[in-house]
Order: sequence, then C-alpha cells, then structure tokens
Amino acid sequence: MWVSGGLVLVGVLAIAANLRAAITVVGPVADDVAADLDLLATQVSLLVSLPLLCFGAFALVAPRLLARWGIEATAVVALTALGVGIVGRSLPLTGALWVGTVLLGAGVATLNVALPALVKRDFPHHVGRLTGAYSATQSAFAAISAVVAVPLAGTQPEGWRIAFGIWAGLTLVALGLMVPRWRASVRAGSGGPRLGEVADPTAARATVGAAPSRAPWRSALGWQVACYMGLQSTFYYSVVTWWPSVETAAGFTSGAAGAHQGLLQVTGILASLAAGRLIDRSRSRGQSGLVVAFSGLSAVAVAGELVAPGWWAVWIVLLGAGTAASFVTALSLFSLRTEGHAQAAALSGMAQAFGYGLAALGPLLVGTLHDATASWGIPLAILLAMKVPEIAAGALAGRRRTIE
Repeated sequence: MWVSGGLVLVGVLAIAANLRAAITVVGPVADDVAADLDLLATQVSLLVSLPLLCFGAFALVAPRLLARWGIEATAVVALTALGVGIVGRSLPLTGALWVGTVLLGAGVATLNVALPALVKRDFPHHVGRLTGAYSATQSAFAAISAVVAVPLAGTQPEGWRIAFGIWAGLTLVALGLMVPRWRASVRAGSGGPRLGEVADPTAARATVGAAPSRAPWRSALGWQVACYMGLQSTFYYSVVTWWPSVETAAGFTSGAAGAHQGLLQVTGILASLAAGRLIDRSRSRGQSGLVVAFSGLSAVAVAGELVAPGWWAVWIVLLGAGTAASFVTALSLFSLRTEGHAQAAALSGMAQAFGYGLAALGPLLVGTLHDATASWGIPLAILLAMKVPEIAAGALAGRRRTIE
C-alpha cells in the first residue's frame, strides 16, 4: 500500500512539474522569437497570454472528460496533447507556433482540473499537504525553465526552438508514470484501483466514478470558491507581470528587479509547503482564518511598496508568501468543499474557468491604468482594494462545509 501510494505521489509531482515550465520559458526568449519570426509586439503578448486564456476555456471541458474517461486516461491524453504542443510549437512550420501553444494550453488546463480530483480520491486526508507539494513543484520547475531559457537558446536566431522543445522530455517522464496507472485502471474496470491513504473504504466505493449529486454552478458555496480563485489569481498575475516595472519606476535597475523576482519565487515555494501543512491542520475548524492571514500578507506587501519601496526585501518576501499560500488554499478548497472526487473535478473546472478568465484581464487592467495615470500609485491602490472582496469570498469559502 505504501509503495503504491508513493508511486501515485511521484506521478502527481511529475504531472505538476509539467504545468508551468513550458509557459514560463517564453518570457525570457520572447525577443528572440519575435526577431526570428518577425512578430509584432501584440503577437508576442498574445503568445504569452494565450495559454492563460486556454486555462479558462478548456477548464470547462475537462470535468466532462474526467467523468467519461476517468482520471488516469484523461491525464494520459492531456500529457500527450501537452507534449505534442511543446514539440509542435518548436517546429519551423507555418502556424505551428500558434497551434502548438493552443494544444499546450489545453493539456495544462485539463491537468489543472485533474490534479485536485486525483488528490481528493487518493489522499483525502492530506489534501493540503499534497496540494502544497505539487504547487511547490510546479513553481520550482517554472523558475528553472525561466533561468535556463536564455542559456539553452544560445546566440543562434532559432535557438529559442531548443529552449521551447526540450521540455517535452519532462512530459515523457510523466507519461512513463501515468500510462501504467491507466492500464491498471482499464484492467480493474471503471475507476481503477484506489491507491494512497484512503481511510474509509465504504465512502470510497460510494464516490469512485460517481457523478456529483449537486452541480457547483448551482451552489452559493461553489461560487464563493470560484470568486476566491478568480480574485487571488487576478492579483497574482497582475503583480507577477508588473512588479518588476513598479520597482524599476521606484529606482531599481532592471537586473535588480529581475533578481527580486527570483526571491519571490523561492519564497513562494517554501510558503506553498508550509501552507499545505497549515491547511491540513485546519480541517476541523475551516480555512477562513488562513485566508485572511495569507491574503493579508500580500496586501501588506502592496501597501508597503506604496509607502516605503526601499524596504523591497520585506515586501518581496511577504508578496511571495502571501500569493503562493493563497493559491494553495484556493486549490485545496476544490477538495475540501466537496464530497467525492467527481464533484471535486466539477468544482475545479468551474472555479478555474471563471478564475483564469478573470485573471487574464488583470494585467491588462493594471497596464491600462498605468498608461492613463503615468504612475503606479493608482494601479497598486486598485489591487489593494481588490483584496477586500478576495478576503470576503475566501472567508466564506473557507467555512467548514461542503456543497452537498
């Protein structure tokens, strides 16, 4: 049992490693891509934002695939689409860059929805810890891909294709772990063998393969989770996109601002692991208090940047810890607020479709406000004000109850 559970855990982390690496590699070599393919600035912006739009769109489809095919089969198909997309967008073929990016986004979007359902099914008593672990893993590989992108691309005009395509190898690793699980599920029939630490076999039989009895779309609690997911994602993508520019305007060099982003990522990895443990310990009383604390950290960071930008290290650490912990909390709520893994998949799909759709507008809104006001004061104040509805939605979603 422990060996089988360990293999499932390794599979979860291998999937998580694929969720951001192929996306964060784009930014560092975007200028190379634009120069090689003669792309306009708007086209480069679309290349960066297209996966995020896919996250929202394909999150609506993913729960249906999971209900029809099961978690393992859906994961294999999604990983295959991701691998084909990574290789495809690296090929010197007309339109391959865009088709490959859509395939990549579809694969990641489906895996984003599948992982909370997999954790709910196989590790129902360690949701926070497992969610924190796979969130930290995807953040770690996202940081690695961004760091090695330029060295991999080298000085050749088409070197970016190598930097893009190499991440298909990571997809093969995850497929190597998931294909045997898929075959085992086929041999065992629908739902497949349950692995991991499942304490209640009766409850397990009731939930495996079962459709959710109440759709999250018709639940106030489902919408509270979705709003919290959307608002914290909007804040995160806005600050990640524009924080270096905020610091540059405050007098830091671009190199220093980039180094500060590295500190933010490292802090986020550690905070993800810590948040997971705190979430598991809070199961008996709910997560509302944690929502307030985690969102409060990043709110203090924004307020601090407004009044004392010289204390950048404090604000970066608080920002990294707050945003990462809030993200882990939002993902954990997909499992904590549902009864079975099928319902967790439905809530995950709904919340991510709404959340990433909203998040895609955040950086655009902040950039527009900056252009209109010629300063970062009002955009940061707006982001700070958005913390109020984020905390309200999260506090409601964090109450100890389920959609049923």
